[in-house]
Amino acid sequence: MKKLLIIDDHDDIRENVAEILTLANYQVYTAENGNKGVEKALKEKPDLIICDITMPEMDGYGVLEQLRKNDETAFTPFIFLSARTEKSDLRKGMNMGADDYLTKPFDDTELLTAVEARLKKYDVLRTRYAPGEKGSDELLKNLYNSGFLDITLNKYDVEILPKKQTLYKEGKRPRYLYYLQKGKIKTYRINEDGKEYITNLYTSGDFIGYLYILEDKMYEETAEILEDAEILQIPVGDFLAAIYNDINVAARFIKLITQNVQDKEHRLMNLAYGSLRKRVAIALLDINTKFNKENANATPIKIAREDIAQYVGTATESLIRTLSDFKSEKLIEIIEGKIKIINIEKLSNLVY
Repeated sequence: MKKLLIIDDHDDIRENVAEILTLANYQVYTAENGNKGVEKALKEKPDLIICDITMPEMDGYGVLEQLRKNDETAFTPFIFLSARTEKSDLRKGMNMGADDYLTKPFDDTELLTAVEARLKKYDVLRTRYAPGEKGSDELLKNLYNSGFLDITLNKYDVEILPKKQTLYKEGKRPRYLYYLQKGKIKTYRINEDGKEYITNLYTSGDFIGYLYILEDKMYEETAEILEDAEILQIPVGDFLAAIYNDINVAARFIKLITQNVQDKEHRLMNLAYGSLRKRVAIALLDINTKFNKENANATPIKIAREDIAQYVGTATESLIRTLSDFKSEKLIEIIEGKIKIINIEKLSNLVY
């Protein structure tokens, strides 16, 4: 049962809101002023807070400021209740991190709709995501699929790009967020010896290049089409407006992308010091996850041996020998040049 906290100095309003939400099967706590509201929020850790703005001792803005400073309540959905209708009041609350704003008087349906929507969004934001780019990818997709990222993809034209064409180049500043509607894309760097090192692989449904936009820096890699692709180009301004329209969404991304450098450094360490078998196993599992998102055993992996070798950071000949070993050990099958993992558990054990 979801826990809600109502903070309002008017007894009749506080009790009425509490009754409506209790009947809707929520566990409800109440507080009659801002100070007690902060204390109860920190003690009970509610899933959502509904708070009046104008209160003695500490107003609603003060409550929100205190709770946003605390790690345990920083992302808790917060809805303001107020008789104020001025846009400056609304803007101030939203800029401080409020999620919604209900103007008194409001009806039961309006209240319940706002609560349900904010709880759904909170579930997306408080999900435990992996650090770095992997977690950021999942958060971005969850926000979009749940309707909480205000980007309407069908308003952008589809660009058809053939295999081997470059999407963007290292050293250039991002102009678009890319959405891969169909096809496959790789990103890569060239090391000091002139060898290509694949940094990531993308397939249908992936957003590409957003980390460089959020970190406001130039591309550190080049993106190339692996398989004829259909791509939507979302202008940087549209993407940033969608992200920073909600301070809690922006804050969640910031926490994840600060871990992105550590994530990349960890992979480079694996490339440098891991055994070839381990590195190939990691690469196959990673590529399989990217290209078979819904079902890890769905279809064989279609990707050139040279691209796998560049992803692993080894010579193509060495990769082929390792794949042959994996095949003889019945870890994988090779079907018409495609690779199918047949024992994910055993292959995963090679990583450790």
